[in-house]
Amino acid sequence: MNDTIDDLALEDELFEHFRVEVPKGQLLLRIDKFLMNALPNATRNKIQNAASNGNILVNNLPVKSNYKVKPLDVIQIMLSHPPFENRIDPEDIPLDIIYEDDALLLINKPPGLVVHPGHGNYTGTLVNALAFHFQNLPMNSSERPGLVHRIDKDTSGLLVIAKTETAMTHLAKQFEFKTSEREYIALVWGNVKEDHGTIEGNIARHVKDRMQMAVFDDPEIGKPAVTHYTVLERLGYVTLISCKLETGRTHQIRVHLKHIGHTLFNDARYGGDLILKGTTFTKYKQFVDNCFKILPRQALHAKTLGFIHPVTQQMMRFDTELPKDMADCIEKWRNYANTNQVGEEE
Repeated sequence: MNDTIDDLALEDELFEHFRVEVPKGQLLLRIDKFLMNALPNATRNKIQNAASNGNILVNNLPVKSNYKVKPLDVIQIMLSHPPFENRIDPEDIPLDIIYEDDALLLINKPPGLVVHPGHGNYTGTLVNALAFHFQNLPMNSSERPGLVHRIDKDTSGLLVIAKTETAMTHLAKQFEFKTSEREYIALVWGNVKEDHGTIEGNIARHVKDRMQMAVFDDPEIGKPAVTHYTVLERLGYVTLISCKLETGRTHQIRVHLKHIGHTLFNDARYGGDLILKGTTFTKYKQFVDNCFKILPRQALHAKTLGFIHPVTQQMMRFDTELPKDMADCIEKWRNYANTNQVGEEE
């Protein structure tokens, strides 16, 4: 299965199917027994299998089937398919289309727009917008119309959408065989020492925090991922870099950069919304807080996308400017670094 469709597959995501808070008067009881009483038509074997796969969470952490539930524990069952029928309701959501022909279109996705329906975001997504603006888009292997690849909710930038089955197949193969071009601009914590580098490491879901991904040295765990980076500008306590992807794993840039000690600026899920580098001065803390307010999301933008057109066979390359929130934040750091003559990290 190719990188693109593989990373769109529901196995990379977890959807909440059941949530319950254990009553105050509950006696200690194995969670598999507790859930057999709480869930209609549930068998102990199915519950134990779900626990073995890390799909049963207690207070946001996976537990085994012999875990003893305690009063006020919050239990969730997270499965790899959405808890609703696979129906997409069309919604009149505006799209920033920068190119369109009979085979495909290019969209500049704003930050905050979820690409496809999932837990907590069943409506108001890019897919809902596509269903409104276009008819009969081809389905990918996850039954999502038009999607060849995706970017995270709070990442801005370019997405290519297939309008025909032929375009879907052709574009997906380019992502699979690494002939597409994808460049992201990221602002990361810390002074990235090397001007150029490559990060390699298998990516899989974090063993403790199921909402995160992580890098694993064991080749039997996760999926191979490769990210190439180049330093664009050093701004003291943060660095502006370009990232080019060979693969397209879930959260790949975010996870790889954290793995080498340079978490994305204001990436709340991976700890980048804390002051990870810099001084202890109150004015500096206020400065960083102001940057967080200017850019209330992870500092990541899908800037460039290139591929061979599935019909004309011509190479096409599209480029976008940084969105205002990210550009303003970078300029603020640039001014701070120049004014304070920030050098090596403290």
